[in-house]
Amino acid sequence: MFDLEGVGQGEFLEYKGKPLVRHGDDIFYGDLSEKNYIYMMVMSDKKSPKGDENVPGTIVVQLLDSATRSPIKQKITSGLAEAFEFAEAWLR
Repeated sequence: MFDLEGVGQGEFLEYKGKPLVRHGDDIFYGDLSEKNYIYMMVMSDKKSPKGDENVPGTIVVQLLDSATRSPIKQKITSGLAEAFEFAEAWLR
């Protein structure tokens, strides 16, 4: 899903200036050393509009407290774009 070309050791992909890491169906967004960060879990896939590949479908988005790793907020979304809209708003 992500093109890692040009990303060196110890560096992360970024989205809107915040670190973004995907490992399988888990996506972490934000700086884990800050007060809160986002955890997303891809629950299902769906076909892309062109029908040639799978893209994330249902996603559970959680705003987590960095100190306790406890969820503060949670939302189930129907796509990656919607998930990132909530993630951005919550981190602001």
